[in-house]
Amino acid sequence: MKVKYAILLLGIILGTIVGVPAAMSAPHPTRITFVDTGNTGRSVAAEALAAVTIDKDHLDAQVISRAVNLNPFNTRPEINFVDLLHGRGINIASHTAAQFGTQEAEFSDVILTMTEAHKSWILTHFPETRGKVFTLGEYATGTQQEVLDPFGKSMDFYKVVLNQLDQMVGAAVTKAVAQH
Repeated sequence: MKVKYAILLLGIILGTIVGVPAAMSAPHPTRITFVDTGNTGRSVAAEALAAVTIDKDHLDAQVISRAVNLNPFNTRPEINFVDLLHGRGINIASHTAAQFGTQEAEFSDVILTMTEAHKSWILTHFPETRGKVFTLGEYATGTQQEVLDPFGKSMDFYKVVLNQLDQMVGAAVTKAVAQH
């Protein structure tokens, strides 16, 4: 146990000497951020599915979700995702949307967006994220497949999108943990 603390302390000291913030240099769980437009639909569902994977597979990871364009008058999760995930025993009803910002850019190990436009927004506003921001499709499958936007569409369309997320989120989380 003393060796573990000594290594942690050494990491913090070395990080400070070379200018790396202590929170970045100290060992930590893999930090994954899912991003979409308003943080009320796809990214929230992806976060919830990732949390299930992390728990089920006992992975050392933390997951959050954020928006690139938060609407302060629309911060509750989309009811169709609430209902679909509730059917699986996953409760997202208490989620409140949050904007992607400096802290997420700094502390995330992997940033996974639903579309190329979301990825572009992050890279434009936070160029320091280059190398750790990807679309979910490219990271999980190596393809340019984007996660469809079901906002305002039918429940059947939400089921299609949830199926997309089911196919990609677990693989992305497992890969992120393995690489960090």
